[in-house]
Amino acid sequence: MDPARKLALFEQMIIPHLNAAYNLSRWLTRNNEDAEEMAQQSFLKAFRSFETFQGNDQNEGLAWLLTIVRNTCYTWLRKKGERTLTEFDEQLHTADDLTPDGESILLNRDALNSLRGCVEALPAEFREAIVLRELEELSYKEISAIVHVPVGTVMSRLARARKRLQECMGATR
Repeated sequence: MDPARKLALFEQMIIPHLNAAYNLSRWLTRNNEDAEEMAQQSFLKAFRSFETFQGNDQNEGLAWLLTIVRNTCYTWLRKKGERTLTEFDEQLHTADDLTPDGESILLNRDALNSLRGCVEALPAEFREAIVLRELEELSYKEISAIVHVPVGTVMSRLARARKRLQECMGATR
């Protein structure tokens, strides 16, 4: 591909999604500086491999870019030794286990007094699902393509994330 054409197409299809890339990386890394670094690395990777992009519009560009952002962030988190995904265990992830006792509510009230704190507390796979659906307004199908899981898994993660957010917000009142 001609370098001038590559740059023009990249600017048209990918650059408009800078905020979305930063937003997802911010929620995954939980840090402004790290998010900036991950977004920048993701754009460099996207530009270098732009010849492989086979989409025709900005929505496909967004999904392609956010896949790169997600992979870049998770690779970086794993290198830091952080767990990125949790196994779902029905015994561990029941509503009874999520209900804090009175002392916990008082101890955590200041730390969890906002929606942002509650979103930050979600496991990574729930946090990314909420960010991609509610903040970036992507479809279930687009999220499925980005995170490489079936649409049903996306729906399940969103349902569990929303339930946890409701519980968290209820505990902070």
